[in-house]
Amino acid sequence: MRRRAFIALSAGAMAARAWPAQGQAAPMPRVGILDPGLQQLFAAFVKGMEALDYREGKNVAYVWRSAEGNADRVPALAKELVELNVDVIVTAGTPVRNAMAATRTIPIVFAALGDAVGMGAVQSLARPGGNATGLSFLNTEIAPKRLQLLHEAFPSVRRIAVLYDQRGTLNIDATEKAAGALGLSLQILKISSVGEIEGAFRTAAEAGAGAMNILASPFFNSERASLAELALKYRLASMCETSEYVHAGCLLSYGPNLAELFRRAATYVDKILKGAKPGDLPVEQPTKFELAVNLKTAQAIGVTVAPDVVSRADETIE
Repeated sequence: MRRRAFIALSAGAMAARAWPAQGQAAPMPRVGILDPGLQQLFAAFVKGMEALDYREGKNVAYVWRSAEGNADRVPALAKELVELNVDVIVTAGTPVRNAMAATRTIPIVFAALGDAVGMGAVQSLARPGGNATGLSFLNTEIAPKRLQLLHEAFPSVRRIAVLYDQRGTLNIDATEKAAGALGLSLQILKISSVGEIEGAFRTAAEAGAGAMNILASPFFNSERASLAELALKYRLASMCETSEYVHAGCLLSYGPNLAELFRRAATYVDKILKGAKPGDLPVEQPTKFELAVNLKTAQAIGVTVAPDVVSRADETIE
């Protein structure tokens, strides 16, 4: 009897291991984070997840992969997340293209992307149609506004250098067209590595540029502190993508609140983890763009920002 009882218990234990008990919790979802070098923004995404009651180690696991500002590392990191078979990938900017090249099945949420339709990430904003969705804004439309504000802030400056990341998705045509309308002379400085940045600033200063327009790029964002230091070193008034740059020491910025976009990205991940298809989730666009001015930086490089621009600023640093 004892032997038969032992056999029966053993068979029951094996069956329990083979078949999950009814009501047993599903495996913890894994969210892959493909970070080009924007750790502070992905921290905002995690805060957004926490606001939706996701707690790391309790009901969600994050699989972090950061390129730390090195664009060349992103494709391999994207493939690694796909090979790990995460449930969803969260990224931003140019790495969206790398993530989509690595998978057409794993859902991708872009926390911030310039012109999602133009780069082919979605079929339309209302019906993305594929495996990617998120938050997008037309940097090609914002770029001329940034140049206009830079001109209004320093109307006597006629020659402006433009720092352009060749690895990014932003097209510079809109900026060049705006310069023609404003009667400005542009000095386009194309770079493809972080090591080329200081040389670009030096070239701009030696050529007599009065300001530096730093075009939108996730890798420029990751180097914003260095960019601010170089603008100060070469005494160039800088226009940048968002207020994060201004807090780092750049002079002007105009753009959406990126931290808020990353927090909003959490709502997409939440819906996808609950069964929604990314192709059915409309792409959101920010409705507010903020102008920030760092008057401390202006004083340090010896320039005066036009009072009208200062009065219109959403944020000033003194």
